[in-house]
Amino acid sequence: MATDIGKPAGPPKPTVVLVHGAWTDSSSWGRVIERLRGDGYPVRAIANPLQGLTSDTAYLSSYLTTIQGPKVLVGHSYGGALITNAATSATDVKSLVYIAAFIPAKGETIGELAAKSTPALPLVSTPVPGGTEVTIDPAQFRTAFAGDLDKTTAAELAITQRPVNTRAVTDPSAEEGFRTIPSWALITRQDHAINPDVQRFMAARANARTTEVDASHSVMLSRPGAVTEIIERAAR
Repeated sequence: MATDIGKPAGPPKPTVVLVHGAWTDSSSWGRVIERLRGDGYPVRAIANPLQGLTSDTAYLSSYLTTIQGPKVLVGHSYGGALITNAATSATDVKSLVYIAAFIPAKGETIGELAAKSTPALPLVSTPVPGGTEVTIDPAQFRTAFAGDLDKTTAAELAITQRPVNTRAVTDPSAEEGFRTIPSWALITRQDHAINPDVQRFMAARANARTTEVDASHSVMLSRPGAVTEIIERAAR
């Protein structure tokens, strides 16, 4: 009878590091995390501070030093800019995965890329001690951010959305991790936060392996299977 006794174990699966974007939190990855863990992947989902690209990148870079072994960095929306910048300072990053994400070039700001999407997001500004923070108008949140989710879920997301400091869109990008690290991109064709054509432009510029799906910007919640599939493809 054949047996696996003595057969050498395969290489360990990389740790998948999930980085959420503006107006969400790490719980937005819940349905994806369940699938990844079910397939045997170690997973971390960081709490993005949303205080500016420079400081948020430094936070992510510090976090990555605590994770041993190979890593796959996954960024949604603004989180894509963070993994682009943090990847070059981290060790053993095997791949980058952009989920409906910004992929800025060096010197570019998120604000410049966001301006290419029309219409502009319906934002509400609030002065705070650290500058100005913006949220999406709750009355328009579903249309702008989560059009393929049911009304109750979208309303709850609008209520719990985390504000983002305007430095997130004004700090220039400093690194281009996609130049040396293989990249994948999931394009969301029903996205009203980042125009699909803008996503395609950035993905092509990054030479990312691209997949498209009919989904809103909240694709991790509406199409978690598609998100998991592209992450695992990158991890392999």
